[in-house]
Amino acid sequence: MADRIELPQGAGGSETASLIKKYILPNFHQPDIEVPLDALDDAAVVNGIVFTTDSHTVKPIFFPGGDIGMLAVAGTINDVAVMGAKPLALSAGFIIEEGFLMNELEEIIKSMGKLSSEAEVPIVTGDTKVVEKGSIEQIIINTAGIGVESELLNKNMEYVGRGKKWLQDSSLQPGDKILLSGKIADHGIAIISFREGYGFDTKIKSDVAPINGLMEECLKVKGLVAAKDPTRGGLSNALNEMAEKSGVGMLIDEERIPINEGTVAACEMLGIDPYDIGNEGKVVMGVVEEKAEDVLKAMRKHPLGKDAEIIGEVTEGRHVILETSVGGKRILEAPIGDPIPRIC
Repeated sequence: MADRIELPQGAGGSETASLIKKYILPNFHQPDIEVPLDALDDAAVVNGIVFTTDSHTVKPIFFPGGDIGMLAVAGTINDVAVMGAKPLALSAGFIIEEGFLMNELEEIIKSMGKLSSEAEVPIVTGDTKVVEKGSIEQIIINTAGIGVESELLNKNMEYVGRGKKWLQDSSLQPGDKILLSGKIADHGIAIISFREGYGFDTKIKSDVAPINGLMEECLKVKGLVAAKDPTRGGLSNALNEMAEKSGVGMLIDEERIPINEGTVAACEMLGIDPYDIGNEGKVVMGVVEEKAEDVLKAMRKHPLGKDAEIIGEVTEGRHVILETSVGGKRILEAPIGDPIPRIC
């Protein structure tokens, strides 16, 4: 590892994981709590309260399909929701560069208020700081979120019976099915296309959205054992994290992974693997085999899950194997970092 911080160490891939494991976890005391920091799930659980935080530095701050405020709200709601919890409230901390346009700040705040209201997760506290011009680039937003155990989660866990209450990455077993809620890689491609002026396909927009409503519909069906939003590092990173923590392998059918044709074309032009690109309104789920089709139906009835698919299954072993569209197989590895920086 380099003796100075480099961009890949904050991009959500294997370099980020190494940084956390080598420098952060050994120095942060881990009390005996339900889901501690060293579980490296999307949120921690303390005395029945699900708690998560995230900082947002997306560039540009306005992009096709959303803005930094929407990203902050949706991203934090999603990190609570994929634990199987009911999100209750958010905080919002703003670090603003001197000279930032007031009308742009107002637009961001309005979009945050609108999205949090639609998701029924209010912003209840926060902080604002202004720093000298040049200290940061425009604006950074930190959001934290809390949630609680729901009746739906209780019923779901009683059905699964694996000794775990929350939907942790480490809960998968061979035979479970892997579900994906919709088309991948649109967020990253929308960002880079707009930022660099590529203009691949003007119809490609970010998928940024809160998925707590979708999670509720799936929990009603029961049978969920794990869930993760494939943000930084994309689908590849999410699948590898879940497999590694559960001590299992996966067999993924490439032809069943939903993706827009325009996004595929853009990735081919850039030489980027679409499975490594971050998303902001999707969820990957592990579901017991006998309930997988029922959960898929529930997903497809929700607007955010209309393109959902069962993309594979959990196997014995230690690798995520991709059955390619041309008939071969390859190991789908976690990326070192996100191939498109500053997307969240």
